[in-house]
Amino acid sequence: MSLVLLDRDGVINEDSTTYIKRPSEWLPIPGSLEAIARLNRAGRSVAICTNQAGIARGLFSQADLDAIHGRLVAAIARLGGRIDGIFCCPHAPDDHCSCRKPAPGLLTRAMRDLTAAPGDTTVIGDSLRDMEAALSAGCLPVLVRTGNGANTEAAARALGVVHIFDDLSSAADWLLTQ
Repeated sequence: MSLVLLDRDGVINEDSTTYIKRPSEWLPIPGSLEAIARLNRAGRSVAICTNQAGIARGLFSQADLDAIHGRLVAAIARLGGRIDGIFCCPHAPDDHCSCRKPAPGLLTRAMRDLTAAPGDTTVIGDSLRDMEAALSAGCLPVLVRTGNGANTEAAARALGVVHIFDDLSSAADWLLTQ
C-alpha cells in the first residue's frame, strides 16, 4: 500500500469533545508522529482526511485550522517525516456534502491528488464513519483503538474490518510488514 490516509482527531492527536480550536489545544498521541515518520522513511505517502464541522459551527476559522495543521506538520518534520496532503471537510453533518465522512469524497480527492489507486491505499481511523468511507472508496480500512476506536471496534468488525490495532504506531508497524 503506497498511500496511507489518516483521520486526525483520535488517530494522530488526542480527541476533544469540545473541538480543537487553536494550536495550543493540539496534543499528539504518544508514538503517532514517529509512526508517520517511519511510514515516510519506508516510502509511503501519508495524508490526512478529516471532518472539521467546527468551521461550519463557527467554533474556529479556516485560519485557526491552518495554524493547528501548521503545528502538526512542523512536529512531524522535526522527526524527519512529512504530510503529503491535508484534506478537510468544513461542512456540518446536516449539509449532506459528498466530502464529509462516511461519504468517500475526501478519500477519493486525496487519491486523485496524490495519484494513488484505491487498491494501493490504506485508511486508518478511529470511527465507524472512517471505516465506512474507506470501504465505500475501495480502500483497506484499519481501525485504531485510540480516540473513539475502542467504542467502535464491535461495529467495525460487523462491517468486516479485520485490521484493528491499539494505536497508529502499532498499525504502522503492521503496515510496514505488508
